[in-house]
Amino acid sequence: MTWTLDTPAGRAALDIATEYADAVLLGHSVRSYAFGVRYAEQHGLAYDAELFYVSALLHDLGLTAPFDSHTLPFEEAGGHVARVLTAGLGWPVERRARAEEVIVLHMRDDVTAAEDVESHLLQVGTSADVSGLRVADFDPAFTADLLAAHPRGDFGASFLALVEDQAVRKPACAAAAYVAGGAAARIAANPLG
Repeated sequence: MTWTLDTPAGRAALDIATEYADAVLLGHSVRSYAFGVRYAEQHGLAYDAELFYVSALLHDLGLTAPFDSHTLPFEEAGGHVARVLTAGLGWPVERRARAEEVIVLHMRDDVTAAEDVESHLLQVGTSADVSGLRVADFDPAFTADLLAAHPRGDFGASFLALVEDQAVRKPACAAAAYVAGGAAARIAANPLG
């Protein structure tokens, strides 16, 4: 099984994510997408596949040195990256705004599928990969295949260091609240390793 979307926007998002994210962060983005897609399948959720894929692949680019803003939270910086990329792809303003919104909301309070399905799927996917939330709800064969294709490596420690850095430099951001709320313990307890 592959976890890519073969559209011009999908290929561009993968190219940009591959160019700017290291292998560990890129793997997280792909796994987050895959968990979100599988969750949607399991729950019969209709969603915009291209919007979700682009948002998932770009959601953490604000954690990379070229896109790390000294003033904006990383998810907002990543949302701006998505807007710029999708503008270049010819997406209308409203669709570009949706990509930004999906990325920003992945670090906010829970969003239900009824409120915003793509944001919900990104929250589900990232939570599964970062802290193991709902991992037991996925078929173990699916999870094993996903991890074989996109190994976690030292993702937990690497990601924790990135969000802790954000928390120190931007104490009012969502990453700071996440760290203060016990991120290290939740990441360490992830059954994915």
